[in-house]
Amino acid sequence: MQALLGVFFHFIGGFASSSFYIPYKKVHGWAWESFWIVGGLFSWLIVPPLAAWLTIPNFGHIISQTSTATLGYTYLFGLLWGIGGLTYGLGVRYLGVSLGSSIMLGLSMVIGSMLPSIYYEFVPQEGKDTISMFFANAWGLYTLGGLLICIIGIYLCGLAGVRKERDLGGHSDASGNKEFNLSLGLIVAIISGVLSACFNFGLEAGKPMAIVANDLWKAAHPGEGEFLFQNNVTYVVVLWGGLTTNFIWCLILNVRNKSFGNYVDAKTPLLRNYVLCALAGTTWYLQFFFYGMGESKLGNGASSWILHMAFIILLANVWGVVLKEWKGVSKKTYATILAGILVIILSVLIVGFAKEMG
Repeated sequence: MQALLGVFFHFIGGFASSSFYIPYKKVHGWAWESFWIVGGLFSWLIVPPLAAWLTIPNFGHIISQTSTATLGYTYLFGLLWGIGGLTYGLGVRYLGVSLGSSIMLGLSMVIGSMLPSIYYEFVPQEGKDTISMFFANAWGLYTLGGLLICIIGIYLCGLAGVRKERDLGGHSDASGNKEFNLSLGLIVAIISGVLSACFNFGLEAGKPMAIVANDLWKAAHPGEGEFLFQNNVTYVVVLWGGLTTNFIWCLILNVRNKSFGNYVDAKTPLLRNYVLCALAGTTWYLQFFFYGMGESKLGNGASSWILHMAFIILLANVWGVVLKEWKGVSKKTYATILAGILVIILSVLIVGFAKEMG
């Protein structure tokens, strides 16, 4: 039952992640870098400590008592992940919500789920899954099988994207995206997919902070199980790194594109734009708020990361259909994207079953 509850939390987190970019599409008169950083201030600076304060009142003390090495590695992985997060926005810009998310998050899922297990194979730590354990247990084989099936689903989504470009001429679609650029988008997507996996490494590096929060919760609430919100303190530090990368780059773009005036341009719907950016940024953070809840039920191993990424890919493709990103394509192309979605659903069910077995 705990595993099923964890899967449900990951579904909610996946919905938040796949939906956060939708409000950005309604922002008018602002350059990409302007609305991205305004939303990012809510995602990485405002909402995380607020969520931590609401769930872990002494989170500031936990951070101050954490070793410099732990904070440094957590921040470093957040910094690297920030580049992946930055290029994620660009990937969606050039490829669309559906295709961009499938490629970027698929790569992130594979790398983020497997590399920690490979690392712990050579640097063993108590309670950490190693890559050999996946091949020596039934739950591990099911997990690997689910991962393989998800990769097949990602391939089908990517194939659908190639066919979409051929069907529509490679320039725009019915969603209004006039910046569709497959070649540039793929380069950005690969960079994003590789570096986005660093978020999972940041959670591993900052795990001592989550453990302290969990221990304090258990001491105050004996017999009530794992603390659902233990990762909220770790997010604060990881997202400092993400903020650093994105803030610097967006400022550079503001200078280069002379878009500083966006923030006070009375010719644009300023209040509406700020509200939409705040909504997008808050929704973005909620993906990890619920990821932490799911992780507390399933553990921060390959299963949690695979489920999180698979749900995002699945729901992003559903949004792609709703936003008419696939309108006007051939029946063969549409059937391919639907097949990709169904295959990813199957992979989610298999990974959830594998964790229940474990």
